[in-house]
Amino acid sequence: MAGSQLTLRQISTLSEISAEKWDACANPQNQSGTSAQTVTDLPTDIETLRFGERHNPFLSHRFLLALEQSGSAVARQGWAASHILVEDETGNLLACAPAYLKAHSMGEYVFDHAWADAFERAGGDYYPKLQVCVPFTPVTGNRLLVAHTPRAQDARVALISGLQDMRAQTGASSAHVTFPTQSDYGALGAAGWLKRSGKQFHFLNRGYADFEAFLAALSSRKRKNIRKEREQALSAGIDVHMLTGADIREEHWDAFFDFYIDTGSRKWGTPYLTRAFFTEIGRTMADRILLVMAKRDGRWIAGAINFIGDDALYGRNWGCIEEHPFLHFELCYYRAIDFALSHNMLRVEAGAQGEHKLARGYEPVETFSVHEFADARLTRAVDDFLVRDRMHVEAEIEIYGEHVPFKKG
Repeated sequence: MAGSQLTLRQISTLSEISAEKWDACANPQNQSGTSAQTVTDLPTDIETLRFGERHNPFLSHRFLLALEQSGSAVARQGWAASHILVEDETGNLLACAPAYLKAHSMGEYVFDHAWADAFERAGGDYYPKLQVCVPFTPVTGNRLLVAHTPRAQDARVALISGLQDMRAQTGASSAHVTFPTQSDYGALGAAGWLKRSGKQFHFLNRGYADFEAFLAALSSRKRKNIRKEREQALSAGIDVHMLTGADIREEHWDAFFDFYIDTGSRKWGTPYLTRAFFTEIGRTMADRILLVMAKRDGRWIAGAINFIGDDALYGRNWGCIEEHPFLHFELCYYRAIDFALSHNMLRVEAGAQGEHKLARGYEPVETFSVHEFADARLTRAVDDFLVRDRMHVEAEIEIYGEHVPFKKG
């Protein structure tokens, strides 16, 4: 890289780089708030609906730094920050990647436990591994973060090369880039990384003026079911509050964290995010947060947290301390659709898994990851598996696509 006068540097915390420099690479098209658009401005092609984004809040300096400073994604939790920077001869940041040396495979949502088990049974050490991702966040976004400069392509190539060099220099068994965009997926695949597919269910805004217009596009039976679910969800005297910006206070975070801990403990064991994380994002990025909170008899009983992009609403965590039929669907799915449509967003991403989303207007979409291994034997074994796995995912998405709840034709 000396010939190109680009320098590769690793940092162990986001506090070592300014937010201005990082965000110029992470969200180069729009760094200062959301932009208004109308229904008539919305694209109609499926690829833009699925992947278009002018601001991804999870890639921002303030979100990633909050994960570190709150103790949620730190070395003692198995997430040793090893972010990679590409700089020019004057120290200008041209590209970067959020990267972590991992001591386990938790909190990633692209599962490689079988690979780790097979490699260790063969006598290898799978950990540490290099993980390029947003911790605990199965949301598609750029992972090769490149500023808009005349040297963008050189910086992108240097970043890919730097990931491979860091994997080798740290003695990691492998490098993994999870939930990249289609563009990053193609670039890393062209560099020899192994390609893996997955699936999620997203709501795609096909020009609906409002929630009623969305319902009108559904089959009669599905439309009636959704109306019935929404009515029953609030039948116990539940009020729903949509909170963002200055309306979100510490009392809301206290209540939401109780929901998060209760639900997380019952489903997955110890939840990943600390209480301090919610205070920090509430302090630094409340304008990018939508809290959907339910109250009954004067106390908060359930809530869902969403992050606001310019083109998408991202549902992340949900929790409750009282069980009510369909309340989960109302807070996580229907209120999210309502908000997205009222703000003319392209889509709602409601997290990983969840075939039950299909009947509620969420469509199957493909997600991506790429993988690179030091050991040639492991490379061959995983490559063989992924050829068949990609065909399986493709067939699965096609089958789900035949069962979307929309009117035929």
